[in-house]
Amino acid sequence: MRRLIYGFGVSLDGYINDRDGSIDWSNPDEELHQFHNDRYRRIEISLHGRRLYELMAEYWPHLPEDASRIEREFGRLWTEKPKVVFSRTLAEVHWNSTLVSANAVEEVRRLKAGGDGVMEVGGAGLAASLMPHGLIDEYQLFLSPVALGGGTPMFPALDKRIRLRLVETRHFDTVVMLRYLAD
Repeated sequence: MRRLIYGFGVSLDGYINDRDGSIDWSNPDEELHQFHNDRYRRIEISLHGRRLYELMAEYWPHLPEDASRIEREFGRLWTEKPKVVFSRTLAEVHWNSTLVSANAVEEVRRLKAGGDGVMEVGGAGLAASLMPHGLIDEYQLFLSPVALGGGTPMFPALDKRIRLRLVETRHFDTVVMLRYLAD
C-alpha cells in the first residue's frame, strides 16, 4: 500500500500562511530547497487541492529567466510529476495532472491501494479532509522561527486526537524539520 505524507512549512504558532495568504516568511534557502527537491524526486504521486494547484501552476511552469538552478530543477520536477488535483470548480488541469471532482477520501483510498510507493498531499484543506479517516501516514513539519498570529492552520479542529510518533528531527539554517509517523 502506498504511504501518504503531509508536509508543509509551518510557523511556530501552527500556520502555513499568514492572514493575507502569503508564504513569503517561509522562502527556503539553498540547502532547504535542495532537500525539498531531493524529497520530491522520491514522491510517486502528488495530491493537490485547488488553491495549492493554482498557486503552483501559476509559478513553477513559468519561472523567470533569473531563477536559480535549484528553482529550475524543482520547476521541471513539479511539471513532470504525476499530480491528482481535487476540485469541484476547475474545468481542466495541466502539467501531468489529473482532475478529480468526486469524493477525495474514496479516491485517496483507491490511490493508496494501487501501489507501494509514496504520495504526498499538498494543501491544508485537502489534508484536513483526509485526517479524520486516518489516511495520512506521515507528517513533516518544517518549523520556521516566526509567529504569524493567524492564517491557515496546518491542522484543522479535530474531533479526535491523532497520535504521532517522532521519528526524525533535522536542523537547517532556517527551519527545523520534525517528522512524525501516525500511530
